[in-house]
Amino acid sequence: MVWRKMVNVRARVPFKVGLNSNIPADLLSFNGLESGKEHVAIIFQDADKKSTAPLVRMHSECLTGDVFHSSRCDCGEQLDETIEKMGKQGGILLYLRQEGRGIGLYNKIDAYELQSQGLNTYEANNHLGFGDDLRDFTEAAEMLKSLGMHEIRLITNNPKKIDDMESYGIKIVEVLGTKTHVKDGNESYLKTKASHGKHRFNFE
Repeated sequence: MVWRKMVNVRARVPFKVGLNSNIPADLLSFNGLESGKEHVAIIFQDADKKSTAPLVRMHSECLTGDVFHSSRCDCGEQLDETIEKMGKQGGILLYLRQEGRGIGLYNKIDAYELQSQGLNTYEANNHLGFGDDLRDFTEAAEMLKSLGMHEIRLITNNPKKIDDMESYGIKIVEVLGTKTHVKDGNESYLKTKASHGKHRFNFE
């Protein structure tokens, strides 16, 4: 595969970063993604054109958290934190269309109902017949390679993302965690991710 030809369109658009509502960034679409999903990359401060390993975050879509600010998870806060950091320092945000750790939006709503009945986030997915985490980061690695990225500084608390990127030939020179965004409604969820999914959180 010729990685460079995967980039389809690169459009300069303004983003709101913190209190500044006009930070320019490039929004990229891609050709040749086998899943057919419309993943995108957002590149701040031309991070892909610099020689140093850029900040990278792979953020899986979470409609309820990213858009509607649900208190059941910390996804929206992690996304906002990343955009603010990259708006200042530069970086590449991969926004991946794999809702609910890969089970889809409607199934995630079903899982929410099961969580309301006492199951944790993993138990709810398992009860619906799904594995703990169905996300596949193969295409994220392909997107990075299409941008010429083979060494990155990865923003994540999730060891699966570290292992997957390295297995796909992306060298991680530094791992930076996000803050632990505890709020009413998500503390049990975060502690389950830490104990079961081995996510790295600091609850102090």
